[in-house]
Amino acid sequence: MGAGRIFVARMAGLAVFGPDGARIGKVRDVVATLRVDSTPPRVLGLVVDLSSRRRIFVPMLRVADVDSEAVTLASGSVSLSGFHQRPNETLVLGQMLDAPVTLRDSGEPATVVDAAIEPTRSRDWVVGRLAVRTGPRRLGRRAGASVLPWSSVQGLTLSDRQGAEGLLAVFDAMRPADVAAALSELPRKRQHEVVDGLDDERLADVFEELSENDQRELIAHLDVERAADVLEAMSPDDAADLLGELGDEEAGRLLALMEPEESEPVRRLLTYEARTAGGLMTPEPIVLRPDSTVAEALAHVRNPDVPPALASMVFVCRPPSATPTGRYLGCVHTQRLLREAPFELVAGLVDSELAQLEPGASIDEITRYFAAYNLVAGPVVDAEDHLLGAVTVDDLLDHLLPDGWRDQPADRSRDLETADRTEDSRA
Repeated sequence: MGAGRIFVARMAGLAVFGPDGARIGKVRDVVATLRVDSTPPRVLGLVVDLSSRRRIFVPMLRVADVDSEAVTLASGSVSLSGFHQRPNETLVLGQMLDAPVTLRDSGEPATVVDAAIEPTRSRDWVVGRLAVRTGPRRLGRRAGASVLPWSSVQGLTLSDRQGAEGLLAVFDAMRPADVAAALSELPRKRQHEVVDGLDDERLADVFEELSENDQRELIAHLDVERAADVLEAMSPDDAADLLGELGDEEAGRLLALMEPEESEPVRRLLTYEARTAGGLMTPEPIVLRPDSTVAEALAHVRNPDVPPALASMVFVCRPPSATPTGRYLGCVHTQRLLREAPFELVAGLVDSELAQLEPGASIDEITRYFAAYNLVAGPVVDAEDHLLGAVTVDDLLDHLLPDGWRDQPADRSRDLETADRTEDSRA
């Protein structure tokens, strides 16, 4: 596709030709994402009216060229399923043009009369500029329009145009880390509305990805009973990190409201210094008895609720299997499990030579450990050979990055990527 800025109003009704030169339809509209911040929306593709009157979606990756006469598609398959607009999407021609907006610098009201899409260095296309007209609206007249960067205009972001219900529909298709990033961009009032609308399990996943500042503010918004329920749904190490940010009195009150079986591992983690293996570890790794089979081990590894780093190895211990376990025997790497017969016992596959982390090991010691052994998870074992938990590389990275790193601006150009359309999904 030739690089350059294209004004969308000129694309309406353009003929669309396939790579073989056959006409297949005409441009109906341009589909773009909506953002929660002032980042220019990513252009997903075109809505094309086929000759058969079916309306389909064509990804921008399938657009080879656009000129004043036609749109030409590149080779490759395009789904013929009917187009259905998603909650995070806007139709540039049908919904963005003629929309009322406000100029960010002056606060003056204006109307969008056109939008320009342009390529980025990553080969994505974005709605980079808007043609807006200030003053009274006059039918059929575009004189006096000014072309401004997208960031110069307010009123078109996801949070501007949708209430909490619409945001929840969009967030439902996003990864927790992306929801947390998007949530942090919202005004506090809208944050509270979204938090109130999320169920406890989903909110727990999002809380694990929030910055310490946002965690403290939003946990204070929740009533104490719900805050305790959310802490129960979080992984123990993340719950301990959050409680460690609160005052002793508040943390104690929340722990008292949690179910004993949920609060006990959290209390145990809080006894360790935050920047040690004991403070970073999760107390819920995959622990197996020595008479477990390879098939049983792989069944645990396949569990989608187990994070990838924890699924990289299983730990073999004498009973009891809950941490702190009975005598720690060693670990079995998942790659080794994949090479063995399903009926083999894990006791015969144990790597008993791998060094272990002491609960008091420092951040530097843990970093050297992972680098030396090329691991993404490692066992934390006490002086009596009880497995206490496992430290994963993501736990380590959270503490290697500067304090408050989640509060720092990041490239959010794909913060709705999981909710965007893919080439092969047109449902």
